[in-house]
Amino acid sequence: QVHLVESGGGLAQAGGSLRLSCVASGSTFSITTMGWYRQAPGKQRELAARISSGGITNYADSVKGRFPISRDNAKNTLYLQMNSLKPEDTAVYYCHAVGSRLYWGQGTQVTVSS
Repeated sequence: QVHLVESGGGLAQAGGSLRLSCVASGSTFSITTMGWYRQAPGKQRELAARISSGGITNYADSVKGRFPISRDNAKNTLYLQMNSLKPEDTAVYYCHAVGSRLYWGQGTQVTVSS
């Protein structure tokens, strides 16, 4: 079993920055790919960025170049540096991990004002 806890969400102005963190605990040895998904009001949950255990990254076109993803395997922590924020980035951001099954965090709200 893996437990994921996100932090770092909040309110930011357009053009500003936020940094999300996700700490994994439990059977972290089983984790391979980790990622950030987001769900805006009235929309489906979508992938924002993900990173493999080897450091290979994938990004949604909407965040590419603005939201670098990284992980510190020694600290079992995943990060999302959110730069040049836009109002359309407003969403609940969920940490995701692939282990013996799929794991999700509880989500953290990010609100970007214009």
